[in-house]
Amino acid sequence: MTREMIREETEIAVIGGGLVGAAIAWGLAQAGKRVTVLDEGDNAFRASRGNFALIWVQSKGLGMAPYSAWSVRSSNAWARLAAALKDETGIDVAHQRPGGLMLSLSEGELERRAAQMRRLHNQPEMIPYPYEVLDHAATRALLPEIGPQVAGSIYCPLDGHVNSLKLFRALHASLAARGVAYRPNRPVETIARDACFIVSGAWGEVRAEKIVLAAGNGSARLAPQVGLNAPVRPQRGQIIVTERAKPFLNYPLVTVRQTDEGTVMIGDSLEEVGFENVATTAITATEADRAVRMFPLLAGLNVVRTWSALRVMSQDGFPIYDQSTSHPGAFLATCHSGVTLAANHAFDIAPQIAAGALSADLLPFSARRFHVPQAA
Repeated sequence: MTREMIREETEIAVIGGGLVGAAIAWGLAQAGKRVTVLDEGDNAFRASRGNFALIWVQSKGLGMAPYSAWSVRSSNAWARLAAALKDETGIDVAHQRPGGLMLSLSEGELERRAAQMRRLHNQPEMIPYPYEVLDHAATRALLPEIGPQVAGSIYCPLDGHVNSLKLFRALHASLAARGVAYRPNRPVETIARDACFIVSGAWGEVRAEKIVLAAGNGSARLAPQVGLNAPVRPQRGQIIVTERAKPFLNYPLVTVRQTDEGTVMIGDSLEEVGFENVATTAITATEADRAVRMFPLLAGLNVVRTWSALRVMSQDGFPIYDQSTSHPGAFLATCHSGVTLAANHAFDIAPQIAAGALSADLLPFSARRFHVPQAA
């Protein structure tokens, strides 16, 4: 007995139901578009399940000043997104923007981080934003529980965080309320173009006037089918989650954060291991050791979960936003900061896709930046 093939028509098909695809689909629905989201399902290499839930500005953009401004823009718009999701779904995503810190465990490390921030802010076209380099005493004034090995920190008032599980739930609840068709377990194999786009897999096909590739690492395979280029690769990150603890960490750190529920997340690994998606004790032990040196009280907490996930990294680490010239109506959106940039994806990228063209302001993020002619 053969399974009946699915046939469906929509205005815009978003391929990928993670945080990037969901935020864009949310914005498209807000623009009044009929949207279908095609998602692989829980067996996918979903970057969203491994995010650290930071809305992070400091240190971003060294080598591409527009990325710094793009991150600041999204951070500034995040309160609007959180409020809209709560109004629509009743789900509070626990958005907070107290500022964030990067701790250093030696004077040398602190000076390297400070020098990096100076280089970042001295770039051409850079729009400066506020930050402070704090010594041990100033850092302790903000974080009384730090250990004696903490030499200091860099503080930026534009940084924040959310509860990423609640964010994911709120986005999908809002999509359902807005009439977006969410189709899980529909991995896309091919995309063809006739009078419209024909997106197909073993499950059947969806015909759409426009498509958005937001499939993470899967976009590398799909993009060439519509004249786009998505030079992305997986990069593994590992995360530790502790039991609930009394509130002690009122500011998110790039490597340690306490959630609104009291658990503590630890994670800062960057591993080039291809599509190997397993947690390893060697890495998690290193992460835990560094975290305990920052906050000795963590040594008394039990670990309740560890996991690994695969980030989506471009060749230079910056986002790619593109539209196809050979297949008009095909768009690409990929980045490794799906939480930080969610507000931009909802309020900027989605309306531009709905209108049919990306803004010239996004040209620095085109994959054409990788097409450097070879010297004769």
